[in-house]
Amino acid sequence: MNTLLKLEELALFCFSIALFIHTEYAWWVFLIFLFIPDIGMLGYLINPKIGALTYNLFHHKGIALIIITLGFIWQINELYFAGVILFAHSSLDRIFGFGLKHFDSFKNTHLGKLP
Repeated sequence: MNTLLKLEELALFCFSIALFIHTEYAWWVFLIFLFIPDIGMLGYLINPKIGALTYNLFHHKGIALIIITLGFIWQINELYFAGVILFAHSSLDRIFGFGLKHFDSFKNTHLGKLP
């Protein structure tokens, strides 16, 4: 992944922090929950296809934006917060080159092969 894409993801991560500021939670809550979406990797204990499905579910920015929007519209702070965490985590992962997974292998992502 090139530098321009990494900078774009860094900007999106910073945007997620800006969204988080509008929640009622302390800053340390953001840090604690930031890595919770990695629970999606547990699907790989079953097989690569299930792993890719569960991983992608917890790392898809479109899903995160839907959750943020619903939390905002319905004024459900927990839902809004969950969406912000999903969005932030996905952006952070992509800064480091971890993308959405293909069904064949954890290392085969939409951003290319992991080493």
